[in-house]
Amino acid sequence: MYPTMVNIELKEIVKAAKSPEPTVITLIGNWVVAPALMALLARIFLSSYPEYAAGAILLGIAPCTGMVLFWVLLAGGDVAKGVVITAINALSTLILYTPLATLYLGIGGIPIPIAPIARSVILFVGLPLILGQASRKLLIEKKGEKWFRDTFRPLLGNIAAVSLLATIVILFSLKGEVIVNQPFLIGLISVPILMHFFIMATVFYLVPWLLGFDYRDAATIAFISSGTQFEVAIATATLVFGVDSGAALATVVGPLWEVPSMLSFVKIVSKTKQRLFINR
Repeated sequence: MYPTMVNIELKEIVKAAKSPEPTVITLIGNWVVAPALMALLARIFLSSYPEYAAGAILLGIAPCTGMVLFWVLLAGGDVAKGVVITAINALSTLILYTPLATLYLGIGGIPIPIAPIARSVILFVGLPLILGQASRKLLIEKKGEKWFRDTFRPLLGNIAAVSLLATIVILFSLKGEVIVNQPFLIGLISVPILMHFFIMATVFYLVPWLLGFDYRDAATIAFISSGTQFEVAIATATLVFGVDSGAALATVVGPLWEVPSMLSFVKIVSKTKQRLFINR
């Protein structure tokens, strides 16, 4: 997240806050379309496994508030607008997550996990933004804009690539036992999760295109609309259903697919950028 934040300027964030259209579309995607779509997919594919369906629904309701900004950067989207949108997502999660989870799960008394939301926003957005902006200002003052642009930023890009590969290895190694011992269930749970991601990402990439948005806005909307805050989903499933429940297992499958799915869609938007947005 540090390489992501060091590439933006605070004035870009202020400017982004004055353009509400991408935020409105993303909020509709996160809070209206995504929960309903995941509930439908869970009903279709996991109707015989109600606890797994519950875990998938908890994933679909929780919008991403942190790491998605890295994918926005990688795809060439507008990270400044992404910061604004994810900040609003974090606040709206405190208000909307509990009633929507109650609605789609059909049970009452669902506790909202405030701690994971706060921790995610602080660690993945707040702290990297402060460090990135502070070091950006210091390095430009000491070394100059040209050195920062031509030397420091490419170095950060290489570090980010290595970190991404390490994340993939760590995620799958930590969940290796679950994957080996329960491959059928992991595959079954993966179907609605993967379908949900690619449907959301595709729809909310094409909708901004149809509305005349430029590529940077379309990519930003697509990634934030399709990302999930799996920390919140895991915490909720554990609190409501128990740590050994099928719901908790289903929420763990989400982060396993997040990196491969996001990487795949980065490739998709990069290949379609020129064809769809050539005149914008």
